[in-house]
Amino acid sequence: MPIGASVGKNGVNDLADVLVVQHLLNDWLGATGQKLLPTSGECGPLTIAAITGYQAQVLGAARPDGLISPGGKTWTALAAGQGARPPLSGADWWNANQARYPNSAAVADLVQPFQANVAAFLKALKDAGASVTVSATRRNAIRAHLMHYSWCVAKGSVAPAKVPALPGLKIQWDHGDLARSKAGAQQMMALFQIAFEPSLTSRHIEGRAIDMTIAWTGTLRIKDKQGKLRELGAPRSGDNPDLHKLGATYGVVKLISDPPHWSDDGR
Repeated sequence: MPIGASVGKNGVNDLADVLVVQHLLNDWLGATGQKLLPTSGECGPLTIAAITGYQAQVLGAARPDGLISPGGKTWTALAAGQGARPPLSGADWWNANQARYPNSAAVADLVQPFQANVAAFLKALKDAGASVTVSATRRNAIRAHLMHYSWCVAKGSVAPAKVPALPGLKIQWDHGDLARSKAGAQQMMALFQIAFEPSLTSRHIEGRAIDMTIAWTGTLRIKDKQGKLRELGAPRSGDNPDLHKLGATYGVVKLISDPPHWSDDGR
């Protein structure tokens, strides 16, 4: 989690920000065998001394100022875990941490008004006798980041050292050896079951998309948003063009190129 204001010598030192910094400093202190800070949320002499020590020992600052500013060099390094024990990577990271960043298949996790539109469309489908299986709604933004850069590093489109750091996310992309770095990313790709390049700007991340499989037998007699009864035949699945038109009346728009994907704008 990022800090909102400065922490340290002559800093703003809001309690929540100080706590974040103290926990991150303790990662470094613990990894280097130094005495840990009390995580009190108060920025006293011990915390300031730890900040100056980090700036001198990890960043090589000749004149450490004992101050951490949001987005500054010290914060960026500290948030990325620089100087602490090397974080896990590849399959080791995935097995230990991926469950912390789950996606959702719950309609309730979509944003309004799309959530209400989807609920109405699903009700119409089920009332008409169609079967619907929802596989994904809201996608975790950190999970999307991990999936995207696993692909990019494995495919060579982004250098491991150039993967943007996210505060609080501890993962090693760069092993100082390109082959090892790519191998770790390829392990992540396999475990995430990635077949196509994952997007960082997916409608799923915004809570504006749903993946679902739809099927029925015979003729589906279903009402559109205006209450008009429509009859749908073959294909008896989410590929049906007339179903796409009907879904659009509810504000649920089909992305033709992605079989299970519907969103509020067809993207």
